[in-house]
Amino acid sequence: MAKSLTMFGLSHCSTCQKAQAGLEEQGWTVAFRDVQKEPLSEDERRALVEEFGDKIINRASLTWRGMSEDERAADPVAMMGEKPSVMKRPAIRAGETATLGWTANVKRAFGVPV
Repeated sequence: MAKSLTMFGLSHCSTCQKAQAGLEEQGWTVAFRDVQKEPLSEDERRALVEEFGDKIINRASLTWRGMSEDERAADPVAMMGEKPSVMKRPAIRAGETATLGWTANVKRAFGVPV
């Protein structure tokens, strides 16, 4: 059975690039979606917020640091619509499994050597 997953991120993000390469090396077929070039619909953004809560917002990003207090107080669904690069990445979906980031635990979940 083929292993396939969907990864949401930014094509210029080095973490996303490393994640995609590592997954493909382990036999995964990765459908990559650059959320800046192909913005997520409101329903897709809402599903990510429901899945990951406020962890979906990358508070360490340059985008976040450049935002005003009013912008930071916005609803995460709206915030990701206005500034897609504020989304923590990569967000990965494979069947019932959904992960966020590229940590040792995420690598283990997909059989990628740590």
